[in-house]
Amino acid sequence: MTVPPVESSDRVIESRVVPLGGVRGLSVHRTLPQRGLPTVGPWCFVDQFGPTFERMNVLPHPHTGLQTVTWPLAGEIRHRDSRGSDVVLRPGELNLMTSGDGVSHSEVTVAKGPTLMHGIQLWVALPDDRRNGPSNFEHHAELPKVARDGWAATVMMGTFDGVSSPATTYSPMVGVELKVRAGRLTVPLNPEFEHGVLAIDGHVIVDDFDVAHRQMYYLAPGRDQASIDVRNDTTLLLIGGAPFEEDLVMWWNFIGRTHEDIAHARADWEAESERFGFVDGHDGEVIPAPPLPNVRLKPRRRTL
Repeated sequence: MTVPPVESSDRVIESRVVPLGGVRGLSVHRTLPQRGLPTVGPWCFVDQFGPTFERMNVLPHPHTGLQTVTWPLAGEIRHRDSRGSDVVLRPGELNLMTSGDGVSHSEVTVAKGPTLMHGIQLWVALPDDRRNGPSNFEHHAELPKVARDGWAATVMMGTFDGVSSPATTYSPMVGVELKVRAGRLTVPLNPEFEHGVLAIDGHVIVDDFDVAHRQMYYLAPGRDQASIDVRNDTTLLLIGGAPFEEDLVMWWNFIGRTHEDIAHARADWEAESERFGFVDGHDGEVIPAPPLPNVRLKPRRRTL
């Protein structure tokens, strides 16, 4: 699917379908990155999987320069990584893995038979002073909540409406699941942040713009609230943060600052370097890195 560049007049961001974990992988709907909009705050990658009865079977694969954020809405996922973590993630819980200079992990559906799977997977770009540091993993079984007239929020990352998540962050940011009741309401925003509102399970109207299922609505900095109008109770994802000013070179599962950063990471993964460690439980199977393109990788630029 060819995605047109985001023009300055565009507010609604389309998703595109991508196989997760290879051509036989679970299909996901990706809204970030987009040509013209590589980041919303430090958030640089947003996938929605499901609702589907397809299994998630993502074999061990590497990451650099980012945090992975996994938020299931239905179904259970087993996470294993090269740090020795082995955790079953359930709806309402958060997995946060900080890659630093290098880590590898796998994610697999727990149930043996058909089971409903639905959720969001996101990446957060690490700032330059943290991207080459050590890896880390956090599992948060309980997260703070806040409720106001017409909505209830679970604060996954950062701070929202005065409530802060215990999850570790390295840039000013917010990540919230919003349960919205039918009607018209307002949601508070940090005016120093840019934001994105993702329609997780149905149509929503944000600031009088129609946002279809799996689309995202972008809000530039300077706003202290957004209006939301829905006919039926629904779930939204609100992400945002201070605009990320550093160059990002993103390719496959790696984030760096230069072409050389990516090429070295790919070579280390293919060479089974200690940099990425080993994930138990898969009999040595991994996802191989695709070949590098025959062009020099450059930082993604925004036009929005």
